[in-house]
Order: sequence, then structure tokens, then C-alpha cells
Amino acid sequence: MTVRVAVVGGGISGLVAAYRLRQQLGPDAEIVLVDDSGRLGGKLRTVEFAGGSFDVGAEAFIVRRPEVPALAAELGLSDHIVHPGGRRPLIWSGGRVNALPQGTLMGVPVGADSVAGLVDDETMAKIAAEPTRNFEWVRGSDVSVAELVADRFGEQVVRRSVDPLLGGVYSGTADTIGVRAALPTLAAALDDGAPNLSAAVRHALPASGEGPVFGAFRDGYTELTDALVRAADPRVVKGRAHGLRRDGRRWHLDPVGRVDGVVLAVTAQTAAELLSDVAPAAAHGAESIGTASSAVVALAFPGEVDLPENSGILVATDESLDAKAFTLSSRKWPHLADRSVATVRVSFGRFGDADVLHSSDADLVAAAQRDLTTVCGIGDTPLAAVTARWHDGLPQYGPGHVERVAQIEADIARCDGLEIAGAMLRGVGVPACVSAATTAATRLVRQVAG
Repeated sequence: MTVRVAVVGGGISGLVAAYRLRQQLGPDAEIVLVDDSGRLGGKLRTVEFAGGSFDVGAEAFIVRRPEVPALAAELGLSDHIVHPGGRRPLIWSGGRVNALPQGTLMGVPVGADSVAGLVDDETMAKIAAEPTRNFEWVRGSDVSVAELVADRFGEQVVRRSVDPLLGGVYSGTADTIGVRAALPTLAAALDDGAPNLSAAVRHALPASGEGPVFGAFRDGYTELTDALVRAADPRVVKGRAHGLRRDGRRWHLDPVGRVDGVVLAVTAQTAAELLSDVAPAAAHGAESIGTASSAVVALAFPGEVDLPENSGILVATDESLDAKAFTLSSRKWPHLADRSVATVRVSFGRFGDADVLHSSDADLVAAAQRDLTTVCGIGDTPLAAVTARWHDGLPQYGPGHVERVAQIEADIARCDGLEIAGAMLRGVGVPACVSAATTAATRLVRQVAG
């Protein structure tokens, strides 16, 4: 009998899950992909802009994680991967640009020298004296990054060094992100008995490796998503998935009907809705995961515009700008520098920021131009602009997130033929999503084809 499975969610997690299911179940399996967004790709979106393809969602992945390069190799896309040109980013703080601190773990410094020039003398002295202060850490505990870092190093370190980096990953702040989920190596060092935060950071810092840290696809993430769709060959059903319930030994899911198994690759809130009747503990855990909305404004300028010779500019959260970051795309990516225009991505939105949801596109473009003028002195009128919004796009890994995910997965494990994947679990980046989707698909295959 033909195996019939459903994948809910057409983002990178759902597409990878569908592809892995096709690989393992073979050409005769019916794989139904349900998505209500009107297009596949989720937070990966490539548009035609400024003379070529341009990503207005996620733009890069960490090369040193193996998942995306390995997946690209499987799909014949290895030679489509490009790398940044090596320029360093800056931080806007105190009304000026500052060098990005070196020797930090997601902005948490290993010592005072790491943030010299970014924070005041009082904060520098506090960081330098931190190893001499009494320090207590309960093994296995979890607090927000802000609570830990502000107490040991001061509020300026949080707002000017940590927040800008966490904002780029989670669209949140150190107040909304827990140490254990976001900085697992730091939590491990603390659990192992580090005598102070400075020592823990020093122990947790990754060894400096050779080669580029980040990669992207030359013609945008659409190269990857299109290849996954071709390889997975799913039947795509456009609409909202609902009504998940047991149907004997199988499952019923509207608007698909009866299936042998289901992979949920959706946001935390959608997962909570779908799981409310079949896995209430998992639904409760998913519902408690907050989400942040964000937006990207892409601007194109004449090629001779005077952009800084840096890859981008992050914005401290004690500044009054609307934008949280600027990616100087034509400086960061050599393949974009070859175009006749200069391109910039301006990012907006952190957890709890309602302006991203309620501002018009025209207002966001105006804010992007205004803040770019403030930071870079660029008063030129852009040749073109495009806006992309990501409502509830990024989960917030608050304190206790690791335990919350364990609860979700344990409850779902009791439901034979049901699996979950996505950014709500163990990482918001594309590599982590590829990993979680691969794991979910492989487990489902063992259940439906055993």
C-alpha cells in the first residue's frame, strides 16, 4: 500500500523534511505539503531587485556547521555557494560608529579590552574587576543573558555589545533570550564550575578556524528552495492545516484527509493550535514560546554612492534609531559588488516592537533612509526599494527554553506517526532547521514504513 504523509509548513524546515521523506520513502510515496502563505520558502525569500536576485529574508548561513554545505552538495549546488569579502561590521553607539568588539561570545566580552572605546571607564573597571567578585551559579539553572551579563559586566555591555548581536539572530534582546539555549557553551562552562563569568567566556569561546564563517547562494536562497521542491516532488496543497486528530492507526488532517504520518514544520503558535487536542502538553509548551516580528527594507543606490568600507552596522539598543541593523550588501558580498548599483538591507523589529506590524511600507522605507543618513551620511535618493515583513517570524529562546523543548518532544513522542521540526526547537538558523527537519523525517520514516 502506498505510504501517504503530510508535511505542514513550506519553509526551509518543511521543504527539507519533504525532501528527506522522498529520499527514504521512494518515488511511490505520496508526500503532501500544506502551506498557507501563498509561496514556498518561508523566511527565505529571493526577489528580483537592483539588477539581479536579492535575498530579503535570511541571507546567510554558518559555513562551519556542515548541514547546508552537505545539502547543497546533494542537490548539485556546491559551486553556487559564495562567501563574504572579509570586511568587518561596525556598531552604532554613542552617536558614532565603533569597531565590533573582538574576543566576545555573542557580544559577551572575555575582558575589558574587548569593548574598549564602546563602553565608559566605569564599565571597563567593572569588567576588569569581575574575576575578583564573588560569583555563584547553580548547575543546570537558566537566566536571561541580560540578567547575567548586566550583573557581572554592566548594562552598557548588554545594550552596546550583546543586544546588537542577539538582535540579528533572534530579533530579540538579551532580556528575552536565555543563556542555556542561546549560549550553550557558556552554560556548559558555568555548569563545569567556572569561577567567574570572564573565565566562563574564555573557556566557551570557539577556537578560531580558518576560512570564511558565513556563506550564501549566489542567486539567492531561491536556488536552494527550488532545488528542494524539485527533489521532493510533493503535492502542494495551499491552505491552512487544521483538525489534526487520530483516525484509527492513522491521522486525519484537514484539508488533506487521512495520512500515515505528519511532520509539523510551523511556527510555535501554529504548532500549539494543531497539537491542542492530540498532544496538550506539547501544545502548552509551544504556546509559551514568544515570537518576534521583523522587517527588511532593501535599498538600491547609484553605484558611486559612498558606502562605508564595512560589511554592515549593528545598532546598540540604547540608541534612538528605528533600525536595528544595516547590511552593506555591496560591500559584504563580492558577487553583489559587481552590479552597477549599490545595495543596502535595513533591518527593523525586535520582540515586542509593534511598529513593524503597523507601519506602512512607505513609512518603513522613509525610516530606513532617515537612519541610513544618520549613520552613514548618505542623503542620496534610492533608485529602488522593496520591503519584506516577517510576522512572528523568529521564536524567542527565553530562560527555560531547553526544558520547554524537551517537554514538547516527549509529549509528541507518545504520538506514533507525528513529528515536529522548525526554528522553535534548537536553533533559528538555516543549518539548525535543516538538522531538525532531517531528524524528524528520519524518525517518521521508521514509524510509517517499519
